[in-house]
Amino acid sequence: MDKNLNISVNEGDSFFCHELSVNYNPLQFTLDFKCITPRVDIRSKQGPVVHIKHNVVMIEPFHAKKMLELLKKVVTNYEEEFGEIIKPKAVEQIEKRLNEKKDDDDKKTISTPTYFG
Repeated sequence: MDKNLNISVNEGDSFFCHELSVNYNPLQFTLDFKCITPRVDIRSKQGPVVHIKHNVVMIEPFHAKKMLELLKKVVTNYEEEFGEIIKPKAVEQIEKRLNEKKDDDDKKTISTPTYFG
């Protein structure tokens, strides 16, 4: 006996990720993708507003490992086709500038510039 099956797919919104944080517990990894957009309303007497949109993905450890393998494969394929992915000069410049401002005793690792300084 044939049955019809209706499927509804929610495609979701396109999302540009500026920052990513990853946390875990014994049962899952939590990936928090963030889009950070400064908003300035010249009519407002308040200062600028930073709008943060989150998309959170929770996956079990086995799937996190499979995702890592897939991402490594895709990045390797990308670099074979388009060349090595390198850190943008602007990021190198801001990292150098931020590191120069810190005392040698107070250095911390800075991976990318953020809207929070």
